[in-house]
Amino acid sequence: AARSRPPPRRAARSRRRPEGKVACGAGPGAMPGRGALCLGLLLPVLLGSGSAQPGGCPALCECSEPAKTVKCVNRNLTAVPPDLPPYVRSLFITGNPLTHLPAGAFPAQRLPDLASLNLSGNHLRTVEAGALALPALRQLDLSGNALASFSPQAFGEGGSPLEELALRGALRDHGVLLSLAALLQSGTLRNLSRLELADNGLLLLPAGMFTALPALRQLDLSNNSLVGLRNVSFQGLGQLQSLNLSDNSLGVLWNSTLAQFRSLPALRHIVLGHNTWVCDCAIEDLVAWLKESDQVEGKEALTCASPDKMLGKALLKINGSDLNCSVPIDLPSQLQTSYVFLGIVLALIGAIFLLVLYLNRKGIKKWMHNIRDACRDHMEGYHYRYEINADPRLTNLSSNSDV
Repeated sequence: AARSRPPPRRAARSRRRPEGKVACGAGPGAMPGRGALCLGLLLPVLLGSGSAQPGGCPALCECSEPAKTVKCVNRNLTAVPPDLPPYVRSLFITGNPLTHLPAGAFPAQRLPDLASLNLSGNHLRTVEAGALALPALRQLDLSGNALASFSPQAFGEGGSPLEELALRGALRDHGVLLSLAALLQSGTLRNLSRLELADNGLLLLPAGMFTALPALRQLDLSNNSLVGLRNVSFQGLGQLQSLNLSDNSLGVLWNSTLAQFRSLPALRHIVLGHNTWVCDCAIEDLVAWLKESDQVEGKEALTCASPDKMLGKALLKINGSDLNCSVPIDLPSQLQTSYVFLGIVLALIGAIFLLVLYLNRKGIKKWMHNIRDACRDHMEGYHYRYEINADPRLTNLSSNSDV
């Protein structure tokens, strides 16, 4: 009797199984109509895995929600994808034929956390006002684009939290350089700590370009064609730590520029390599500064590019005897001295002339009277001839008398 009781318990459990689970498909345990119900439950899952849902990934991009990253690299995009996921923090849109960034290209409402934006290596020509007005943007890379128009209001009307801006090879157009200078001077990017302007072929920088960047720490101006820094002001860059001026066409740094370098307390890394230093008397201040300063990296490798007799000579090894500057040459003072001497000579000649006139005043007066009498006689002769020609009778009389 004890052995006959377990089978009924197993039967009871087998009778309860269909009530607790839903079996899909055919076979034992399957219930009528359950197949349609299962298909309805699985269809949204299958469709969701094959198409982008709101907050999903654009079709031509690669997304990683855990890393908060979206990459649209070499995808032949001509516009910014409109369905970027709102979770994105790092966005890469590079290597595309993208030419235009209109206002609202990156909607701030949909991309509130976008902090790093890489748009390098595209074909960007125009960046309109408001195109980059993102509330969390900290890093922006526009390198390798042939920019032709860059609005000073590209980051919006108010301030921007941008900290790093890379424009390597993107400022070949002079108008874009002026627009960038206007943007920097407006105070919109007061939080900027790193600015990269290398590889742009710059000859001169607009005056006061960096005066409204109090947080700037790194400034890269390498591989340009800068011939001087006289109109460049580094005043106000109290946080500047690194300045790269290598691979330019600098021939000399004047004492006014060197004084600015001395006044920046945080500036400890200045790179001056591969410039065309002209080793004449004007370089004495630069040489003296190099010998006493610890701000310049690799200063032992700086050499003269001209004149020929100084070619290849290290700047740190230059002495006053090498430059033959015992008598300082100051062209403006020389010109001023020449003008003073010329004025003295002319004044002396004028005084002598007046003295001669005074000493010969009687003779000059007699000479003037003689000239006056001669002119009067000459005019009377003309007047007599005129009267004869005007009277026919006198004309005939003159003819008969001639005969």
